[in-house]
Amino acid sequence: MRERFDSIYTHRFLRAAVCIPSLRVADPEFNVARTIELARKASASNVAVALFPELGISAYSNEDLFHQDALLDASKTALSKLVGESEALNPVLIVGVPLQFDARLFNCAVILYRGRILGITPKTYLPNYREFYEKRQFTSGRYALSREVSLLGQHVPFGSGLIFEAGNVEGFRLHVEICEDVWTPIPPSTYAALAGATVLANLSASNITIGKADYRRNLCASQSGKCIAAYMYSAAGPGESTTDLAWDGHAMIYENSDLLAEAERFSDHEQMISADIDLERLMQDRMRTTSFQDSLSECRERVMALRRVPFKFVVPDGKVPLQRKVERFPYVPNEAGERDQRCYEAYNIQVHSLLKRLSATGTKKVVIGVSGGLDSTQALIVAAKTMDRMKLPRQNILAYTMPGFATSKLTLSNARSLMKVLGVTAGEIDIRPSCEQMFKDIGHPFARGEKVFDITFENVQAGERTSHLFRLANLNNAIVLGTGDLSELALGWMTFGVGDHMSHYNVNVSVSKTLIQYLIRWVVSSNQFDAATNKTLTAILETEISPELVPHSGGDSTEPAQKTSEKVGPYELQDFNLYFITRFGFRPSKVAFLAAHAWGDKSRGEWPDFLPPEKRLQYDLPTIKRWLEVFVLRFFKLSQFKRSAIPNGPKVGSGGSLSPRGDWRAPSDAEAEVWLKELRENVPD
Repeated sequence: MRERFDSIYTHRFLRAAVCIPSLRVADPEFNVARTIELARKASASNVAVALFPELGISAYSNEDLFHQDALLDASKTALSKLVGESEALNPVLIVGVPLQFDARLFNCAVILYRGRILGITPKTYLPNYREFYEKRQFTSGRYALSREVSLLGQHVPFGSGLIFEAGNVEGFRLHVEICEDVWTPIPPSTYAALAGATVLANLSASNITIGKADYRRNLCASQSGKCIAAYMYSAAGPGESTTDLAWDGHAMIYENSDLLAEAERFSDHEQMISADIDLERLMQDRMRTTSFQDSLSECRERVMALRRVPFKFVVPDGKVPLQRKVERFPYVPNEAGERDQRCYEAYNIQVHSLLKRLSATGTKKVVIGVSGGLDSTQALIVAAKTMDRMKLPRQNILAYTMPGFATSKLTLSNARSLMKVLGVTAGEIDIRPSCEQMFKDIGHPFARGEKVFDITFENVQAGERTSHLFRLANLNNAIVLGTGDLSELALGWMTFGVGDHMSHYNVNVSVSKTLIQYLIRWVVSSNQFDAATNKTLTAILETEISPELVPHSGGDSTEPAQKTSEKVGPYELQDFNLYFITRFGFRPSKVAFLAAHAWGDKSRGEWPDFLPPEKRLQYDLPTIKRWLEVFVLRFFKLSQFKRSAIPNGPKVGSGGSLSPRGDWRAPSDAEAEVWLKELRENVPD
């Protein structure tokens, strides 16, 4: 039976929750009641794993009360109640309890699922400095004598080296550590991650002092990033003793250094935060990151000593919508500050790369074709800034607009205006005579007056433009600056060889169409140039994206006749597809699921602030599926030969290179059938 398309669990997401219950010091009966209430809430939310604070059943701040048998017995009784209640709950529960084994008291995490205690993890590193005196009450897990213990009538694994593995959910492998464990140079979770654990959980109490919250964030982000894992963190909240300490109830969930969810600190009520962890993304990144795998050789014995505890996870039935934020524009952050930083870096990567190429070749001039569209505009302003950095006149940029049979008055005007306001050496070459000669030479029907606007008609124009640019570069001791972007390269939307595919150097080769739009908007908003230039750049941003190779049937030449989106799909969708397929290797059905979440409702989620309202679009699932099928066919089957022979150009960002010398190496004669089949079978119409 086909799995539900509308459930996160079909697409290898895992919903995780961190719960901060209210508690009372030395009152396990009250504490377990609040724990059960939050566990039920997590279960109702289709959570797969729920984490609670360190020693949350007894409270952390009991000090020498931990040596009272009455408290230890009450804690065990409370745990027994929780085990019974868990039989009807969905999540794996991770709770903190003081437990005595072999005449030693351990600060323990108990991992339980549907009435079964899967295992017990004792705290390894006990802090005994400043305000901490844990060695006064507890024994480190490293001194435990038993690898298995009896608890509440169950014989269970015991130790810090346990990985809880759901055999029926690929990638769901859980490791648990406690508070101070992650503050050490090599936390136990590091070895667990190398052994395959993808979800790392930390039960913490962690009193709060000034500045400590930022350190916690950095610590969890770093550990999740280094381990290429999810990291769940809980800190004690309302109710712990304030005799000498204070508590802020800090809870966080990270995934590979990205913060997915965070609790309100210093809240006076209990909380539950949740997030959907992408297990597939983590496994993909680990598979690609060879240095992660190489690290195994340094600690093979320690990693191999870890024990796996198998269990079967009952996947929630029915629809489970994604509650994770998915950026509509993965190449362009929504948050203004982050976006400005991204644009600043991308722009300067382009400028400094071109500067190096010119310096290395001893060349002081560039030749560029200017169409009045987005790509050539971005390349031209990069060239202008490069000349400024090199203390060379902008007149060293030999810019040519080359109108053809379908050039509109609007784009021609934009091209002329842009060259003028930037102060470059502007030229104009009408390519129609040379194209007509080519049509005549090859016997094309257009030379006989027939209105045949086929692929040859289009490519002759693209080829003539590029041929002129190369000869102009020869004549002027210059290099041809390419303008084609990453999105076009992915879709094969360029004329191969002597066409817009070729140049001496291409600064846009790793920049997607959507990012180029925002780079130009950033150039305007940050006043990289003067007001007149900004006005022209804004006009170009408002122009329809078009190859302008086929004229209007009625002869109207005011605006472009062709719309690229009608042939290859909306660039915002195709850039979305490009990012998730090449950066993470996701199957098409998962990409469609993510796209439906991001683009299905324009009223949901955030938009980049300076995107005009009329450009804030939405797409239904059939539309998403249709254009994803176009992408898959063009990307995997039809266009690789073009990418195998592209000019040099700098990699700009993550998921941003299709160079055969960089991120993407693929055969030119591969088939697309496995991707098409997966899409057609697993995405409903």
